[in-house]
Amino acid sequence: MRVRRFEKTDAEEVSALIVTTLRTTNIKDYSAEYIENDVNALQPNNILERAGWVHFYVVCDDEKIVGCGAIGPYWGKENESSLFTIFVLPEYQGKGIGRTIIETLEQDEYFLRAKRVEIPASITGTPFYRKMGYDYKNGITTPDEEGLLRLEKHR
Repeated sequence: MRVRRFEKTDAEEVSALIVTTLRTTNIKDYSAEYIENDVNALQPNNILERAGWVHFYVVCDDEKIVGCGAIGPYWGKENESSLFTIFVLPEYQGKGIGRTIIETLEQDEYFLRAKRVEIPASITGTPFYRKMGYDYKNGITTPDEEGLLRLEKHR
C-alpha cells in the first residue's frame, strides 16, 4: 500500500470509491435516500472542488485507489482543522488502511498547527474514529440534523 497526494485525474476513481462505500457499508446506518443525497454531493466535480481547499490523500494498492481522506481548515481558522472524506473500499476495510489514512492526516501541516481537530463523522465511522482517539464534541452522542456526529481531538 502506498499513500500519495490526490491528483486531479483521481477524481473519477475517488468518487466511485466513495459511492461504493456509501452504498455498501454506510447503508447499514442510513436510509437509501440519505445515501443517495451524499452520492450526489460527492461526484467527481465535487471532489475536485474539495481538493482545491484541503490536503487530499489517497491510498493505493498498486495502481488502484482503495482509500482516501482529507484535512483542511475548520471554517478558515488557523488553530482548528477538520478531517473530511475518509473512505475505504469495503473489501479493504479492517486491514489497517483507515488507520494509515488517519496517521497520514495527523502528520499534515493542517493537523500539526491545530489545537483542535474536528470530524463530521458518520454513524458508521464513529466507532473507528473513537478508537483513533477522537471523542464526542461537547459530550453529544447522538447525530445532529445532518445525521452526523461531531467528534474532536484536542492537542
